Amino acid sequence: MDTDRNPGTRLLHVICTPRGLASNTGRVSSCLLEALREQDDELDVRTLDLFRADLPSVAGRNIETKYRLMTGQEPDEDARESWHEIEQTIDQFLAADVYLLTVPMWNLGIPYVLKYYIDAIVQPGYLFRYTPDGQAEGLVHGKKMIVVMSSGGDYAPDSMRPFDFVEPYLRAIFGFVGITDITFLRAGGMDVSPDSKKAGQKGAIAAANELARGGAWRPERAERTREQGVMAPALVA
Repeated sequence: MDTDRNPGTRLLHVICTPRGLASNTGRVSSCLLEALREQDDELDVRTLDLFRADLPSVAGRNIETKYRLMTGQEPDEDARESWHEIEQTIDQFLAADVYLLTVPMWNLGIPYVLKYYIDAIVQPGYLFRYTPDGQAEGLVHGKKMIVVMSSGGDYAPDSMRPFDFVEPYLRAIFGFVGITDITFLRAGGMDVSPDSKKAGQKGAIAAANELARGGAWRPERAERTREQGVMAPALVA
């Protein structure tokens, strides 16, 4: 057995809609995944459906542990088991080379489950750290992200862009941890009319197929964060 053989590209698909792949956003993501598999038959897709996942708590002991880590302290002994659930969620995130987020716009922003997930994984010493001079430094490098986004209206025109809090926020928070190569595939106008819905999905699917064929979604394997062993020093045995 060739143990040195590189594994296939690892993609984590984070579904952020209660309607799953039957949703407007999910249909575009399904087409994208099919196109990606045509380009890479070793693509390893793992799915995290946030509306069905049992996400760890970001309150109680875990929030206290977060602030202990931020001040260079070790977690309390009775909090380690609870914090381990946070670590497992982070490990799942860091294990991927490429991320696919299936995100509908809710009230101009992201669904609450995605915000909850982000609050669970964006932890000091794991996805970012503070330098001695107090600057934040992202620890997640060599990754790529694709966001399939749908919206009832069309927020692509300049006149509507100020109302879109999905793309700016996701670029900001994932850029904060080091993921700056982010591609958005937009399916807008889903609630305007049947024609606008059809045109929005058709345009997003065409962009998805072009992205898959172009190969820009492929990660830089040499920079995989997981191989760099990013871990909070206070929790390393």
